[in-house]
This record gives sequence, C-alpha cells and structure tokens, in this order.
Amino acid sequence: MEVQLQQLRYFLEVEQTRHFTQAADNLGVSQPTLSKQIHTLETTLGAPLFERLRGGVTLTAAGRTLLPLAQRMVADADAAQEAVADIVGLRRGEVRLGATPSLCSSLVPEVLRTFRAAHPDIRLYVDEGGSQDLIGNLQAHTLDLALIVQPEGGVDDSLTFAPVLRESLVVASVADGPPPTANPQIALAELEHTPLVMFRAGYDIRGVTLEACRKAGFTPKFAVEGGEMDAVLAFVEAGLGVALVPSMVLANRPLLRATPLAPPGMRRTIALAHRTRSVLPHAADALRRTLLHHVATQQLPAGVRPL
Repeated sequence: MEVQLQQLRYFLEVEQTRHFTQAADNLGVSQPTLSKQIHTLETTLGAPLFERLRGGVTLTAAGRTLLPLAQRMVADADAAQEAVADIVGLRRGEVRLGATPSLCSSLVPEVLRTFRAAHPDIRLYVDEGGSQDLIGNLQAHTLDLALIVQPEGGVDDSLTFAPVLRESLVVASVADGPPPTANPQIALAELEHTPLVMFRAGYDIRGVTLEACRKAGFTPKFAVEGGEMDAVLAFVEAGLGVALVPSMVLANRPLLRATPLAPPGMRRTIALAHRTRSVLPHAADALRRTLLHHVATQQLPAGVRPL
C-alpha cells in the first residue's frame, strides 16, 4: 500500500485540531471515515501516529517525525495544483509565435495587442523569419505556432497548416512621385524597365517575384537589393525604385502608393502552422483563437480576405 495525499491531509487536520470529531467536521467527512483513513495510514507506515487521550489526541514519536514531511508534501501538491490551474486559467504561461517580417509589421501587432489585453500575465515571444526557417523552428520545438506563407508544393506531415487569409501582392511606389503606370492596374511586364527594390536572398517574396518576372518574359533590373521588409519599404519611400509587396504592409504607410497588378495578379496564402502530433499549450491555443477571431471580425486592408 502507498501513502495517499488525502490521508496526509486528514493527518494534518487531526494534528491541528487534536480532535477526531472536530477534524472530521472541518474536512466535511464522517468521523468513521476519518478514523478509517488514519488507521490505514498508520498500517501503511507501520506505527501509530496518535495517542488517543480522553478529550483529544496527541502525536506519537512517529507522528512527530511524519509531521514536517506531510506538511511539505501537501504544500508541494497544493503548489503544483495551483501552478497547473494558473496555466489552464491563462494566469501564467508563455507563447512562442513565429511570423514572417511582413506579418510582424502588419497583422501580428494588432493580434498581440488584443491577446495581451485579455491575458496580461502570459509572456509573449516572437521569432521573425522566413517561412522555411519558421517551419524548421516548429519542427525543432522552439515555436508553438507560426504564421507562414503556405507552400504551394505541399506541406510536411509533421505540421498542420490552417489557411488564415489570402492577400494580393501590389506594386509599392513613392506616393508623391509619378505612378508606375497611367492605368488603374499595372501589368507585370510593364516593370521590365523599372528599377526594383529587391529583398535579400532567401526571402519568400524574392523568389516569387523573380519567378513571376521570368514567366512574364524578362529579367528585372534592381535598384538596390538585400533588405528585409522594413528596409525595402524605406528604400521605396526614398524614391530608389518600386517593390512588389503584400498589400497588407502598406496599410499604415501614407508615403507609399499601392498599385494593383493586372489579372491574373499575384497572391499568396497565409497559414497558421503547428506540430501535428503535439497538443497546443493552453496559452498558444488561446492566441490561435484570438488570431482567427481577429481575421474573421476585423476590417482587413484592400487586397486581403479571410479564408
């Protein structure tokens, strides 16, 4: 037989009240039930714990030895229960979210603000990177969730991808300069002789842009290359060239103009990914629900639609 936590709680209550009847009343159990549990505990330990006296009880030598151990064990169990309850109740914990730079500068701040207001004690960690790097970090268990550009060539079975939104790519140009075309929309081929501000190697949009230009029959001319999203937008604002960017990143960029691409245009699907065989922590699942609710209920920029 093993010592049970409930038996230790009963033992401590009897020690505190020094009376079986009073202890039973405090615990909300009958005196025979309490007496039976104490007797079972004494049998398991092989020694009497209380000396029964007229009008009360006192600890035996074995009981005095058990007392500090029982207090510590019950306190540890209560602390463990409280810690788990805090996690489940979202009073503590952490979320590790990965997102591409374009999403870190557009969608993610609004979602985190909403989540933080509802759960101020949850620690938030954000890993900004390309989709392939974020997928690798998910698989390495250093992230709970990742907002990525969904691969068109299929997904890894170890990860679950939930499409969140679909967004168009637009041509960003400086707002106080001449537009890249006289038409409401611009054909990609019209950019053949227009200097492009290009992202660094390995950046999601760089590969998509180069492939689209190849299919349109030309090799783009670069004005400057090598930046991430914020740098590329700043270079366009400085009038160095134009850039193909997700429409969402221009929502709060009054110095930039967005020119839609003519049909068929260029679009990408943003998905929320997590490990297939892992149960999401409570805090991460709460952030997932916050993000999906935000996308479903908030007004999204032009060129962006929820899925």
